[in-house]
Amino acid sequence: MNSTPIPAPAPTPAPRIAVIGAGPGGLTCARVLERHGIAVTVYDRDTSADARNQGGTLDLHADSGQIALEEAGLLDEFFALARPEGQAMRVLSRHGEVLADYRPPAGEDAAPEIDRGQLRALLAGSLAPGTVRWGHTLRSAAARPDGTHRLTFENGTTTDADLVIGADGAWSRVRPLVSDATPVHTGVTFIEAHFDHVDTDHPAVAELVGDGQAFATGDHKGLLAQRNSNQHVRAYIALREDADGGGLAGTDLGDTEAVRAALLAKFTGWDERLRILITDNDGPYVHRPLFVLPAPHTWPHTPGVTLLGDAAHLMAPFGGNGANLAMLDGCELALALARHDTVDAAITAYEDTMLPRAAEAGDGADALDQVFGPGDRDAAEVPDFGREKEEYRRGAAAYRSR
Repeated sequence: MNSTPIPAPAPTPAPRIAVIGAGPGGLTCARVLERHGIAVTVYDRDTSADARNQGGTLDLHADSGQIALEEAGLLDEFFALARPEGQAMRVLSRHGEVLADYRPPAGEDAAPEIDRGQLRALLAGSLAPGTVRWGHTLRSAAARPDGTHRLTFENGTTTDADLVIGADGAWSRVRPLVSDATPVHTGVTFIEAHFDHVDTDHPAVAELVGDGQAFATGDHKGLLAQRNSNQHVRAYIALREDADGGGLAGTDLGDTEAVRAALLAKFTGWDERLRILITDNDGPYVHRPLFVLPAPHTWPHTPGVTLLGDAAHLMAPFGGNGANLAMLDGCELALALARHDTVDAAITAYEDTMLPRAAEAGDGADALDQVFGPGDRDAAEVPDFGREKEEYRRGAAAYRSR
């Protein structure tokens, strides 16, 4: 009788997981993976978490973004930074008539605001040292014969991955591995302006915006403003125009005074209390055309690759779904990887949930058509903001009871 022991099978090596993009979705995915003991590397083109301004404020919803932060073990830290008073919303006509003035009641936490930079710092700081490889701009991702993908970066480095997660936003360089879809312009362009030290230097803007946001639309145009932390306000001057010039054809977008004059001409007849969002800003304007991926955006199952957030379902900003769904995507993908025996099974389970949810949310183009349509809005068209918060709470309860 042969008593030679049978060698134990070699352990299956842990999959090499590469997340492209250190935005809210990619970082959430990495954090939840690490909490489940799964190694991951995140690559981002920025040189550090605070290398550039991350943009305005986000409202994190109880039924999506907050669920993701709970799975990430960061919900308490989020609430310590968040501004529940930022849920306030003032809606006006272009003539200055107040159509709605929602003030959140004490204890309302269904969708508190947080600056994008604060959220990124919170998520990035929660990861193990070295998880994020800053200064890595993806040049290409190519399938290899062994089923892996080779990633090549602009700095000359390469790496191979068993799973590539495209969390790299609207102009994703991972998306072409699964889909030929590209973003299309919505017909709406934002011209961003900013105001510093509003409570002391811009009291009229502070009064208009209050603790949260002010919103006025009419005649295919809009003036939107949101309070960020540290007495900072961002304003978005919305024009239903082309992507290239925001309806400012012949105007040098780098010439602040020329842009201001052109914008004032377009907003002739608007209430002067609103036009201060054009006349009183600090510094230059920033051109931000709005793009979407037409919904539903789907792709055939592709081994070793998947997408999340804007790379998968780029939406117009109204409704605040973009970052919230990106974080929920990242959370659910990480949980699928922790709960399934193979990467392929995890991708399938994740996409079976994410793709229908994104299709139901849509691309937001219809909302843009409604908000920036002809004529004036009236009070009957203003959303019920209190009911909206209640829907977030009900959605959170339903999600947790699944």
